Amino acid sequence: MTRTLALVLATIIPMTALAGDPATPEVHGVFRPAGDSELESFLWVSRIIMVFADSPADPRFQQQIDLLMEDEERLADRDVVVLTDTDPAARRPIRMKLRPRGFQMVLVDKDGVVKLRKPYPWSVREITRSIDKTPMRQREVVERRKGS
Repeated sequence: MTRTLALVLATIIPMTALAGDPATPEVHGVFRPAGDSELESFLWVSRIIMVFADSPADPRFQQQIDLLMEDEERLADRDVVVLTDTDPAARRPIRMKLRPRGFQMVLVDKDGVVKLRKPYPWSVREITRSIDKTPMRQREVVERRKGS
């Protein structure tokens, strides 16, 4: 619960700072508020785990964030950025494109293709296994081995 509270505060406080300078995104590890971000801005750079909920008090949202925070390093190793959106009334660009209903966790690969949609929380282990099965991730692992 305290991790969730810390994440919510870490999301809200930077948003007030962003009001003065919208070009400066605030980052807390791999976690970021979705804000007015668009999927295209992450194309070929990062994988996105988008966590949607109708409220930050949704227990599934809190559980998903807690699960993701437990193993942030494995996500960072796979170039994952976690974006959160708990305000359906704001009609943000990513929400409009992915069209979630209530709680939803969505994995978008570097090529912008949705690889996974889940209506319930998933562990980092399950998510990284799905990422590791993609041809793009397999190619990255081979390239890293060659570079070593």
